[in-house]
Amino acid sequence: MIQAREAIVQGKTSLGIELGSTRIKAILISEEHKPIASGCYEWENKLENNIWTYSLEEIWKGVQGSYSALLADIKEKHKVSIETIGSIGISGMMHGYMVFDNQGELLVPFRTWRNTITQRASKELSELFNFHIPQRWSIAHLYEALLNDEEHVKDITYMTTLAGYIHWKLTGKNVLGIGEASGVFPIDSTTKDYDLHMIQQFNEKVISKNLKWKIEDILPKVLVAGEEAGVLTEEGAKLLDVTGDLKAGSLLCPPEGDAGTGMVATNSIGIRTGNVSAGTSVFAMLVLEKQLSKAYEEIDLVTTPTGHPVAMVHCNNCTTDLNAWVDLFKELTDNLGINVDKNKLFTVLYNKALEGDADCGGLLAYNYFSGEHITQLAEGRPIFVRTPNSRFDLANFMRVHLFTALGALKVGLDILMKQENVQVDEILGHGGLFKTKGVGQRILAAAINVPISVMEIASEGGAWGIAILAAYMKNRSQDETLESYLKDKIFCKEQSTRIEPNPTDVAGFEVFIKRYLEGLAIEKAAIEALK
Repeated sequence: MIQAREAIVQGKTSLGIELGSTRIKAILISEEHKPIASGCYEWENKLENNIWTYSLEEIWKGVQGSYSALLADIKEKHKVSIETIGSIGISGMMHGYMVFDNQGELLVPFRTWRNTITQRASKELSELFNFHIPQRWSIAHLYEALLNDEEHVKDITYMTTLAGYIHWKLTGKNVLGIGEASGVFPIDSTTKDYDLHMIQQFNEKVISKNLKWKIEDILPKVLVAGEEAGVLTEEGAKLLDVTGDLKAGSLLCPPEGDAGTGMVATNSIGIRTGNVSAGTSVFAMLVLEKQLSKAYEEIDLVTTPTGHPVAMVHCNNCTTDLNAWVDLFKELTDNLGINVDKNKLFTVLYNKALEGDADCGGLLAYNYFSGEHITQLAEGRPIFVRTPNSRFDLANFMRVHLFTALGALKVGLDILMKQENVQVDEILGHGGLFKTKGVGQRILAAAINVPISVMEIASEGGAWGIAILAAYMKNRSQDETLESYLKDKIFCKEQSTRIEPNPTDVAGFEVFIKRYLEGLAIEKAAIEALK
């Protein structure tokens, strides 16, 4: 406690802030990379004019709220405030669309990764580049706006992501970490920059639009982990800390996406490693030994924070529907006058799922609150279905909702593992699905037939991951790689819990996924019938 207090007073700390889908988290770490304090702000996206978005007002309210909560935690634990911070990192939900004019004004409301409104652009660009461009990528949103002749496009001076926007306002620098940039426009891993050939192809494709800009003019500069990405300005310090105590001058690392920070937080940036982040959305990142044989619509090719190629399977839906059912059970217990802690309710219900039939007793559910590109659905309708012969009990009910939370993910990972023969030694799991010890791990191991490990420190999540990247930038030796820094200084003593795939569970998931794919017609009918 005394050492932590001294680190805060002397500014020998690193701050990480990550803007997730439902929570903004700020975490301060020591020179030993241990968490000193943290603060959170809960928020939700809104569907406005058929666009999933967060307002700029809510973004800054959330950033300042998470930092204020961090300050409160520090004052309670250490009886001091923060005046200086050694290094800072900003992370956020990848992808989406934020474009600004030459006065720095946002031209249209922020379009998040959750929007599936760029199908035509995604298809045309994927064919043009011979490289899969997902609907949520920034370049897909930009091209869709061009195809729709949206008025604002002619006035664009700068395009970025949520993390890039926050970083820009704190430092005045329009930059992105390479992992985050790889969800904006395709990256050439050999040059550690945007793919020059694809830039030329794009400019030629839109030449008839007579734009005042070329794509390279409006893209943020690409930086790799370890590079300095700017300094906290006086204006940035005031934006972050409404008390006015924080001084300017902190170094900032390149802003990264939640995929990259998840890789850091789980020490899975090396070849044959991978991680799965499972919360509101779910995505898997597998670091590749070699390029895939061809482009797949279900697979995104992005990079680690150091620029190494990664195959990414991203699904829009994971635990939202599952959480809604738990909330329903909580409402029932409240109405019965039974005071049940919600964490205990999660623990009981999740563990109950392990008692169910291997294939969920013939039950079927879809957790689609929004569209799911892997199963080619532009919208979502959460539904639960059973036949008269299904074994309908609490264990199977919970099991099927845990299975379906990973259903779309399995579809994508089966392509990598069964068709492309991508080899992975183990997967590191992190996120809300893994908070109940052992359950999420076992279900994921069943889904992909790979050992799943969870590390205690990984529960700190992406905010801790971006704080580590900030510390690496400031403290690394000249030739020290990120991989060796993580191995030797962060995870050398870290204990993890590993679960091997259970053959019965694996066989049961295969039966379930066949039912899941065959039943997609039900989901499509629900979308058509329930407008």
